[in-house]
Amino acid sequence: MDGQQPWRPRLSFRSATIMMCLLNVITALLLLQGFLFSTSSRSKSSPSSATLRYIRESEEIRLAMRPLELIKRVREIQREASGEPETLQEKDTRQTVAVDLSKRLKDLHATNDANSLKALEEWRKRKMERARLRDLEKNGTHTSQA
Repeated sequence: MDGQQPWRPRLSFRSATIMMCLLNVITALLLLQGFLFSTSSRSKSSPSSATLRYIRESEEIRLAMRPLELIKRVREIQREASGEPETLQEKDTRQTVAVDLSKRLKDLHATNDANSLKALEEWRKRKMERARLRDLEKNGTHTSQA
C-alpha cells in the first residue's frame, strides 16, 4: 500500500478552490434572493386605513395653517409697487450712488496699479542683483580654479 491511507480523502488545491467557489455562488444567490424578496414584499404592502387617515388629517392641518390673508396682502403690495413710477428723487439718488461707486472703483484700480508697478520694479531690482551675484560667483570660481 503505497503509504496512502484509504480512509482519508484526498484534498487538493483545485478541489478546495472549486468548493469555495460553489459556496460563494450559493451565498450570493441566497443574498440576492433575500434582497429581491424584501423589496418586493415592501412594494406590495398597501398602507392601512389608519395610515391613510393620518396622512389626510396632516394635509388638512398643513393647508389650514397657511397664512392666506398674508399671502394676498403681499401680492397686493407687490402689484402696487410695480405699478408706481419711480419718483425723481429716487432716480437721482440711485444715479448719485452709481457715480460714487464708479469713482471708488476707478480710484481703487489706480491705487492697485501704482502698487503693482512699485512691487514689480522692486522684484526686477532683486532679480538683477541675484543675477549679478551669481555671475560674480561663477567668474570668481572659474578664475580661482584656473
